Amino acid sequence: MCVGVMGTALASPLYPLYQQAWGLQPSHITQIFVAYMLGTLASLLLLGRLTDRFGFVPVLRAGLILMTLGVAASALAWNVPSFALARVVIGVASGLITTSASVGMTRLNNKGDLQRAAATTSLTIAFGFGLGPVVGGLVAQWMPWPLVSAYVPSLALGLLSIHALWQVRIPEAAGAAQAAPLHWRDFKPTITLPEKRFARHYALGGMCAFCAFGMFSLFASLAPSFMQRMVPWHGPAVSGLSVGIILFLSAGAQYLARPRPAKGSAVLGFACLFACNALLLANSFLGSPLLFALSVIATAAGHGLCNLAGMSIVNKVSTPASRTGLLSTYLVVGYLGTIVPILGLGWLSDHIGLTRALMAYCVAMGSLSGWLGWMCWRTPVLPMPRQ
Repeated sequence: MCVGVMGTALASPLYPLYQQAWGLQPSHITQIFVAYMLGTLASLLLLGRLTDRFGFVPVLRAGLILMTLGVAASALAWNVPSFALARVVIGVASGLITTSASVGMTRLNNKGDLQRAAATTSLTIAFGFGLGPVVGGLVAQWMPWPLVSAYVPSLALGLLSIHALWQVRIPEAAGAAQAAPLHWRDFKPTITLPEKRFARHYALGGMCAFCAFGMFSLFASLAPSFMQRMVPWHGPAVSGLSVGIILFLSAGAQYLARPRPAKGSAVLGFACLFACNALLLANSFLGSPLLFALSVIATAAGHGLCNLAGMSIVNKVSTPASRTGLLSTYLVVGYLGTIVPILGLGWLSDHIGLTRALMAYCVAMGSLSGWLGWMCWRTPVLPMPRQ
């Protein structure tokens, strides 16, 4: 999972270089970023049943192969359409990898601790996402042909992981789906919902992902652009490290918060997301590196706590038969959080300027996070986890 999701955010520190090479507007960058998200959404909606039918290991292998092909295509891209197509392939692969590997970690969890399985899954995803932009940004800063060389480490690790996954034997848990012929119904878009008594908890869990993914997409797509007015250092290494730091700190927050109940993590996570929007809004006027650093820390804490709470809620309200479907629906809501707000930000940037658009984004997302935190505070605690 870690290597498989490296390629997803790898392009984030490279967007200014693409902007210079191809003469892109902010809306073009957000559209390229959203191309990946659309691929992921299509994967979650159309391919979500493959893990149930074939088991998580074959689907994970297929996702790794597709991810490696997408990374190679990104390195060879020569214009916006070719790069967007490569990002769509990476998005499809990301959907396959996150669902199959998440289900696999839960099934192979010998202790039966669903909270521990959720924390491990969410932490691994965050670490893998962060590794991509850090390594890619560092390579692009000092190596020649940065739009090609930045992808080489991820490509090499992808090939190594594909080889390793074929060498080791990973047992499927009892009751895992057996291979069967494909049918058109396997590709029918599906949205799985929990039992009615868990509807409110599951909706709030999905909004945890929506807001966390939305704030991360802001930094992953346009941080290199608005950072120029907030910090004195520039370049792919700086923007890559800022994105990576958010995800590494997010992983650390999830590790520390593992024993916390899902409700407490959700309330505190939304509070941190509210704070990071307030800090970014203030820093639009002040341009302080300290305030920017605090906003990064608040974003990381909110991202980690909300993802941990959301994944915990999914595990608690699902049964083994419904877990894959509920996880896919949860991720669909999360990726909608990366698509809808960031498209609006890109459109506003072209019409009123990036600074004003960023202020509007912070007001909207900050208000939403504050309201959701209040809703979580008023919601009763979930019953005992269901195995």
